[in-house]
Amino acid sequence: MSEDQSFQLYLVDGINKYHNARSRAFWHDIFHLLRGKSAELLSFDEIRAKLHLREESYRGLHDIPLDHIKGSVGRYRDFNRSFLPRRSVDQDRWSRVYAMASGQRGLPPIEVYQVGDVYFVRDGNHRVSVARELGAKTIQAHVTELSTPVPFHADMTDRDIDDIAAYSAFRDETGLATTRIHHQSLRLSDASRYPDLLGLIEIHRGFLGRVRGTPVSLETAAADWYDNVYRPVVTVMRKYHIMDEYPDRTEADLFLWMVRNLADLREQFEDVPTAPTRDNVIDFLRERGLNVPDNFLAENDPEVETLRFAANVIADAASSEPGSDS
Repeated sequence: MSEDQSFQLYLVDGINKYHNARSRAFWHDIFHLLRGKSAELLSFDEIRAKLHLREESYRGLHDIPLDHIKGSVGRYRDFNRSFLPRRSVDQDRWSRVYAMASGQRGLPPIEVYQVGDVYFVRDGNHRVSVARELGAKTIQAHVTELSTPVPFHADMTDRDIDDIAAYSAFRDETGLATTRIHHQSLRLSDASRYPDLLGLIEIHRGFLGRVRGTPVSLETAAADWYDNVYRPVVTVMRKYHIMDEYPDRTEADLFLWMVRNLADLREQFEDVPTAPTRDNVIDFLRERGLNVPDNFLAENDPEVETLRFAANVIADAASSEPGSDS
């Protein structure tokens, strides 16, 4: 049998496969709708804008896992997240790609963008759809990577993506994305709380302006707040393994909790002639549900003086901040 005859046979088979895949796409979408989950491919342009991605570099030709291809540059509505074809996909084109993949010609490499371990099809959506239909696990691709300082994984939900988008926006607005590149501890479990952190930085900005006698930029204030207020508190949390008790919370979550409660501590002892003792502080925190060890903030700890300064600034900020709950 000639190559052309084989191609025609594969083409007929491809038409049947296309209709079968179209039918599965419908039920796949209905199933995800009933489960309250999205069946949509990710839009590359939308993700790029949300995460403020700018720098890109060509990484060469690689075999990439098909199940990590979760989006497309321009055709994210033509296929669902399993790359099953929808009504808008041309039957003839899909079937020809199927015949090419099934015969001796094989498929040429596709082109993708990579963000974290997720791939977005730049060119070759039909080839991805056909390769998955044929049961392939990988596909050859020319890979262009866009660097992202925030984690981006193939198993992320839409909510996860919204959360890291909010974090990315916070990083960019404060300048911490460039001034303090290693600051993953600022992640919050509730994305709606980033304005609370930003508010604390703005209060610190006013504090710095008064101390220095001149206005300071938000970027300068954020870096100083991170170094002299936030990081000392986090250092103590890590030293005493406080976060081990709260696997579903983040260090930034606990920091915001402390902002609220240190204001209460100051109010509780404001009429006392002497400052609250270490035991007073430990009892106060334990009463509010924070599990701290008996040796918490021992006087010989080198971090204590730095933490005292940070705590005073936090308490000042908390006194100025509208009440919030964490």
